[in-house]
Order: sequence, then C-alpha cells, then structure tokens
Amino acid sequence: MDSAVLDLPAPVAARLRRPGWRDPRLLVGVAMVAASVALGSWVVRSAQTTVPVYVAREALVPGQRVAADDLVVADVQLADGELEHYLRADEPLPDDAVAVRVVGQDELVPATALGSAADVDVRAVAIPLERAPSRDVTVGALVDVWFSPAAGADGEPDEPRQLATSLPVAEVSRPQRSLGGSGGNAVHVLVPQGQLPDVLAALASDGVLDVVPVPGTGG
Repeated sequence: MDSAVLDLPAPVAARLRRPGWRDPRLLVGVAMVAASVALGSWVVRSAQTTVPVYVAREALVPGQRVAADDLVVADVQLADGELEHYLRADEPLPDDAVAVRVVGQDELVPATALGSAADVDVRAVAIPLERAPSRDVTVGALVDVWFSPAAGADGEPDEPRQLATSLPVAEVSRPQRSLGGSGGNAVHVLVPQGQLPDVLAALASDGVLDVVPVPGTGG
C-alpha cells in the first residue's frame, strides 16, 4: 500500500455555530418582530377609538338657528385628517349658531355648516301653489322655481320660464283638503338676495308659479 495515501490528513467536519446576539441577521429579525407587534397594537387601538360628533336630528337649512336640541351625538371612527371637518360634540356649540348650508337629516354636521346670521345670503320666500307639491318636496330638499305667465290679450300665454335653480326648501305647507279644494299649499324657499327681484316680480304678476324638485335631494 502506498504510504503517501495513508499520510493524507483527515478532513475536519464543519460545525454549526449558534448565532450570537451580535449577529446582524438575528438583530434584524428581532427588530422586524418588534415592529410588527407595535403596528398590530396601534391598529387595534385605532380601531377601538371613537370621537363624539354632532348629527342633524332633522334637516338643517340656511338661516335656521341651531341649538343642542336640534342635534344628536354619535360616536364615530374618523381618521386624524377628518376630525377637523366635522362638528365635535365634546366641544361647546358656538353662541347664536346659525346654519349656513343645508345639512340633511341624520347627516354628520360639517364644521363649516354653522356660522352667524351675517353669513347667510338667502331670504325665505313663500311660493303659493295651485296644486299640492310633490312628496319629494321636503325641508332641506332643493327645488327649481318656474313661472307660467297668464294668457295675454291674444289669448296665448308666454312660454314658462325658470326663475331660479336649486333653492333649498325651508318649510312646506300642505293643508288638509276641504270641500274638494286644494288651496293653501305653499313652499317656503330660500332665495339668494341677487335673485329676489325676479322672484318677487313673478309673485306680483298674473301667472302661476311651480316648484320642481331636484332629483335625489328630497323625499
């Protein structure tokens, strides 16, 4: 037997070493686990955090004074960036608060929906109707106002014309019919001051006024 073969050194088996605390891979793993636990805890806390905000008990319309009785409190979950957009119920209502825009029934009240009487640029005008208004004409709904002039000397009436668009409804009067009549119906609409002359002139003229509900705004 060749002695050169017998004299070869025996191979040394490699041994696995346990990772120490200074091993970068172990440190990265620990950091990832800690971050996942912290993130999960934050998500759970955020999901359980609610904020009290005001909700309109009934529809609010511009010019209406708003008190606590007109509102209800609801605890809702809002992102940090959304908190400033709504009227918080854990803060006092502004003194002499007035609605400056329409807020639907059961809607969260935006912080910008309340102001002072000086911020309101509309005036309530009663539109008498010959027929009962549509059931879609409700407080807070939007309506268009049309005027149909009476017939002229030639017996031919002028074409109906639109006086105003998307006016908020402040009040609806639907008296009970008696003896087959239908008089007394009226819809109080909020007219911007710049459109008051046209609406008031139509009310003083011979003709018929109608309110047409804007789809999807009432009912």
